[in-house]
Amino acid sequence: MTILEPITLREARRFVALHHGHNEPPQGWLFGVGARSGEIVGVGIAGRPVSRELQDGRTLEITRLCLSAAPHNTASMLYGALCRAGRALGYRRVVTYTLASEAATSVRAAGFAAVATLGYRVTWSPREGTRGQRDLFGNERHPPEARVRW
Repeated sequence: MTILEPITLREARRFVALHHGHNEPPQGWLFGVGARSGEIVGVGIAGRPVSRELQDGRTLEITRLCLSAAPHNTASMLYGALCRAGRALGYRRVVTYTLASEAATSVRAAGFAAVATLGYRVTWSPREGTRGQRDLFGNERHPPEARVRW
């Protein structure tokens, strides 16, 4: 049986660093939730929206959802818990992103609808020239593909 519980920023970031397939732990944090089935098998992290356009004080972004050998429906449970907590705190809208190549079944199961497809951006800002999304060793930090906003 999977139970949901509060999780600290340190625990959530450590879990994401160990288990997420293509993203690093996020920088921002408002709150998080962990899924436990004996041990922690999944985490969800909510924060301020990364996009400045969505930073209206009433929008919450689920910045990471990460699982490791979790039981069926754990991802949907985490999405639902984060959305309920956000609503209880006064947020009116919750957004999250998936890669275009991902099935996003758990996102749909949690009640999200796709609202936009965003192309891959090479840089953070047009003014920064050719600075890519690479780490110190030249590896891509984020997969070079489109994302879907839910």
